[in-house]
Parts: sequence; C-alpha cells; structure tokens
Amino acid sequence: MSVLGTSSTGAPHAADGAAASTRKARSAEPGQRGRWWRFAVLLVIALVVLIPILAVVGLSFRPALGSGANDSFTVENYITVFQQTDVLTWLRNSLLVTLVTAVVAVAVAAPAGYVLSRSRSRLVSGYSMLLFVMQSLPVVTAVIPLFILFAKLGLVDRLVGVMIIYVAGALSVATWMMAAYYDSIPIALEEAAWLDGASLFGGFLRIVLRNSLPGVLSTAIFSFLVAWNDYLIAVVFLRSSWNYTLPIGLETFFQQNATNWGLVMAVAVVMMAPPIILFAFLNKYFSVGGVGGALAGR
Repeated sequence: MSVLGTSSTGAPHAADGAAASTRKARSAEPGQRGRWWRFAVLLVIALVVLIPILAVVGLSFRPALGSGANDSFTVENYITVFQQTDVLTWLRNSLLVTLVTAVVAVAVAAPAGYVLSRSRSRLVSGYSMLLFVMQSLPVVTAVIPLFILFAKLGLVDRLVGVMIIYVAGALSVATWMMAAYYDSIPIALEEAAWLDGASLFGGFLRIVLRNSLPGVLSTAIFSFLVAWNDYLIAVVFLRSSWNYTLPIGLETFFQQNATNWGLVMAVAVVMMAPPIILFAFLNKYFSVGGVGGALAGR
C-alpha cells in the first residue's frame, strides 16, 4: 500500500517537472530569442521615427515665446493659424491636387498595368522598358522644358498645370505597381470567366480589378504622396499665394515667422494630418496573400 501511495503522489510532481522543463526548453529556442531581438530593433526604429513627429506636435501646443502665457499647453497657435493665415486655402489646394492626381493615376495605371501583366509581345516589353527608363530620370531635368511649354499654353500659376505634371510623374511607377499585383492573380480565374461568356474587359473588371483592392489602394496612396509632398514643381509653377499648396505655404510661413515655433509647428501638423488619417482609414482594407490560393482545390 505504501508503494502505491508513493507512486500516486509522485506522478503529479513528475508531470509538473516535465512541463516546466518543456517550457524552459521552448523559451530557450533560438527562434524565440530571435523574435525578441527583432521586436526590440523594430521598437527602437519606431521610437527614432516617432520622436521628431512627437516633438512637432508638442511644440505646436506650446505658447509663443514672449507671449507672457504661463500655460504649457494651449491651442492658441491653431486658432491663429486657421483664422489669420491662408492655411485653409493651402489645405484645400493640396487636397484638390492630390485627390485628382490619385484618381487619374489609378484610372490610367489600372488598365495599363493589366496589359503589362498579361501581354508578352515585344511592343509591350519595349513599352515596359520605356516606363522603367522614364521613372529613373530625375524630375528636375524636365522642369525648364515643361515651364516653357506650360507658359505658352497658359498653365503656369494654375493648379491644373501641376496636376498634369503630378499625374505624369506618378504614372510610370503606378503602372508598374498595378502590373506587379496583377501578376499574383491566377489567369485561370479569367479563363473561367471567359468560358462563362465574359468578355476580355468584363473579366478584367469582374475578376482582376475586383480582387486587386490592396494594389489599387497602394497605387493610390503612392500617387497621393507624390503630389502631397512635392515642393520643387509647385514652387516653380505656382506664383500666387491663393494657388499655393501646403509645402510652399509652409515654407513661406516659416520665412515670415521663423522665431515663432508654435505657429510654424501648427502648420506642420496640419500638413502631416491628412496622410496619417488616410493611412489609418485605409489600413483595414489591405490584405496579404491576395487570391493566389483561389485555385488550391483544383
């Protein structure tokens, strides 16, 4: 009886010891340590990237030097910026230019990328290589010829002129991005649609484009940022303050208020806010993997 009692009470302790040793062995695996190191490195990189942004936001809520205010937090800078400056006009111009650029670039790049992805002719390959060469050229090489041409067409100091340049500048990369995403969609899905009576354009709309939402959003965001962050084209082609976009407006405002960091940082926050809001809103629509596994059961 004593032997049986000893063995029955010792079994749980032995099981607990085995479980503890298993947990220790798992925690000591190289992959587990590697994940922690990667997490630490990514955390440090994120902090380095976010510190300047947090500093800008913090300074925008600080009172101006010499104002006599004792508060460490104030929204007076934003009230002054929105009521006594042209920030709202600059914001409206930037939103108009960037939204039109993104929509037109995606509308043109979506079918063009489909042709690059599905066609294998020499003409299309030459066109693809031409796009690659065009996107590798710096924009500054075309500024003077474009300014001369746009001056003759009456497009200087007009938002339509910079829209045309932004669309042209983003189109080559946007086409490559759409073509790369189309390559991940099996062509067998389109062939099935064709057998069901769909036309080539109908298969593109119902099968390819409908399953390319992450690629479309990535292309749209890229085109949006190309126009939103541009300074060189805008400063050359826009002359009037009511036509300024936010990058030129921020630079002009900084020259006039170089000693008032609170006001300058408030304008900088206004410029940073739309891209951040856009990413936060569209993040849930991105997916990884696409429809590559749609034919896994065939």
